[in-house]
Amino acid sequence: ISRGTKAASEGIQAMTTPLVQDRVFAEPRETIADFRFGAEVAQVFDDMLSRSVPFYGEIQRMVAELAEDIVYDLGCSTGTTLLMLDRTLPMDVNFVGVDDSHEMLVKCESKLREHQVKRKVELQCTDLHLGVDMKDASLALMVLTLQFLRPLHRERLIADVFKGLRENGGLILVEKVLGEDSHFNRLF
Repeated sequence: ISRGTKAASEGIQAMTTPLVQDRVFAEPRETIADFRFGAEVAQVFDDMLSRSVPFYGEIQRMVAELAEDIVYDLGCSTGTTLLMLDRTLPMDVNFVGVDDSHEMLVKCESKLREHQVKRKVELQCTDLHLGVDMKDASLALMVLTLQFLRPLHRERLIADVFKGLRENGGLILVEKVLGEDSHFNRLF
């Protein structure tokens, strides 16, 4: 593990302690319902991500290096990215966190309060399948978000993002990908 990756992982752990261990799918279930970002998942989400997304801490560190001014985090979940950005960006940078899960936003608000975030942060409960209304954003973040949108709605969301960016604004898009080789996918 590189020094930067280790520091980023430690930074995320520090922002999420006490880390509630993910045991959501530990017990066998009779029927499997669609995955939902409800209260049960919101409580263990940070542990779930840190264990299942390779280099998640490094992704967070790199995003923080690129952000400035008005930042929209689309699919902000429990606010881990916002907390990382809060540590590195000037206080005049405003944040807008958008998620379609009320429970995730409640957890996000709690974490922001716990870590005494002083900057202006607006949290919006919005179904990204319906698009997003962004204004004058210098940066939009979609960190492991697009994969949870039905493909039919993705193009509209991306178009909305680009409409809401100021000139020379940017979109940072992080997603899991599948290659054409199944052996490679399993190894990766």
